[in-house]
Amino acid sequence: MESEDVTTVDGSRDGTHDANRGHDASRGHDANRDRDGHRERIVTAAARLLSEGGPDAVSTRAVSSAAGVQPPTIYRLFGDKQGLLDAVVAYGFTEYLSSKTAEEPTDDPVEDLRAGWDLHIGLGLANPALYSLMYGGHRPGVSSPASVAAFEMLARLIRRIAEAGRLAIPEERAAALVHAAGCGTTLTLIATPEDRRDPELSRTAREAAIAAITTDAPASAEPGPVAAAVTLRAALPRTDALTASERGLLREWLDRIADPAGPHRRRAD
Repeated sequence: MESEDVTTVDGSRDGTHDANRGHDASRGHDANRDRDGHRERIVTAAARLLSEGGPDAVSTRAVSSAAGVQPPTIYRLFGDKQGLLDAVVAYGFTEYLSSKTAEEPTDDPVEDLRAGWDLHIGLGLANPALYSLMYGGHRPGVSSPASVAAFEMLARLIRRIAEAGRLAIPEERAAALVHAAGCGTTLTLIATPEDRRDPELSRTAREAAIAAITTDAPASAEPGPVAAAVTLRAALPRTDALTASERGLLREWLDRIADPAGPHRRRAD
């Protein structure tokens, strides 16, 4: 028989309703804990299968068996296999970063970019299957969440170089160039048998990319309008002296100065 809420003379409810509500909350908490436990086991099992056998080894049947769950659980938690792979890549990327000693930024943002490059290459060589899935296993125009997070880390490094007045080209182009060079170098090294890898390839590519986007330190006393525009463009988000529309207009002007041959160039009258 269902219990009813009973209101006493003083307006309070009896303990029956509160007990049922407490029971429901406890049951919901247990369900969430079970779901989180299933998710962790599934992702860990899938990451192990990926490391041992590559993406083809991460089948729904293999993962469910390794994790000790039923296949419908995987679809309920991740939607589909691509959702599971995204979770595995994010897990592997986070685990790799957490295994490295956190370093505070130095006074030289270009040196920090070098360190970031080496960390990127290290991720690929230490986890080739994970890296290949992170950067080569998605549909054109679609990036994995982990690769987006990695690019945002790179963009922050580029922003610091721009703020220091040492970036020679617009931020977006600099970040894209370093990203393309780093990914290409890493995938090339992964595809090359270990005993045939050129130990100087990464360093040479790194220095070529840095030379293409930076100016010598310290910046010259008269860097010219392009370098000045790049530097001011990087610092623009930190100013509160302008309205949002004014910042947008100034950003457009600075983009034109920083990249006069870019897509925003207007035909001269």
